[in-house]
Amino acid sequence: MSQVEIKSREEIALMREAGRIVADVLDALEQAVAPGITTWELDALAEKMTAERGARPAFKGYLGFPCVLCASINDEVVHGIPSRKRKLVEGDLMKLDFGVSYRGWFGDSARTVPVGKVSPEARSLVETTRESLQKAIQAMKPGNRLGDIGHAVQRHVEARGFSVVRDFTGHGIGRKLHEHPHVPNYGQAGAGMKLRAGMVLAVEPMVNAGTSDIEILEDDWTAVTADRKLSAHFEHTILITDGGPEVLTRGR
Repeated sequence: MSQVEIKSREEIALMREAGRIVADVLDALEQAVAPGITTWELDALAEKMTAERGARPAFKGYLGFPCVLCASINDEVVHGIPSRKRKLVEGDLMKLDFGVSYRGWFGDSARTVPVGKVSPEARSLVETTRESLQKAIQAMKPGNRLGDIGHAVQRHVEARGFSVVRDFTGHGIGRKLHEHPHVPNYGQAGAGMKLRAGMVLAVEPMVNAGTSDIEILEDDWTAVTADRKLSAHFEHTILITDGGPEVLTRGR
């Protein structure tokens, strides 16, 4: 495994700024989510706010991705491409995944937003996924292991009858959007690399109502659940400190 970079105090300060921008934009997007709005309009809002804050989008152009925002709805797990034709309707689950680069340092976060009133199953899925991320964050202490993070997610999710997506993982983050290590949302407690203060990881549980299997659509980007049941996604960029985890992308 490649070396995991330990960030300096100065580098962490810049990552806090990147994380604050990401959180501000996601807060605004969440407020804008409503029946009738298009995913294209959400993408345009994200791009405008990013420019206003002196940052640049992390996703646009990354491996050819065409937009600023990953906008995934219902059975779409991740990497949904915003569209002028895609309007939100009451009952949808809108997944907003967004990142920026600020003065050379990255922040990355995601959240799932119910559109109006959603089904009890959808609400339970969202709450379970949000809670699983919090369980993961609580495990991010110096001396713990990488496996403790994934184990915390998996145990919480599967106890509630849902499944963890295994095809995508969280990741280290810093000068690059994706750095070492991979951070799976499943695993064995006490296994893997030891966590150290100064590491920054993007942890992002993706949780499905049915099977954990996914498929990629013909656009070569959008991942959907194989059984077309609902999926939810939450992500934070987290700094490990001697005093415990610090969430760099926490919103208002």
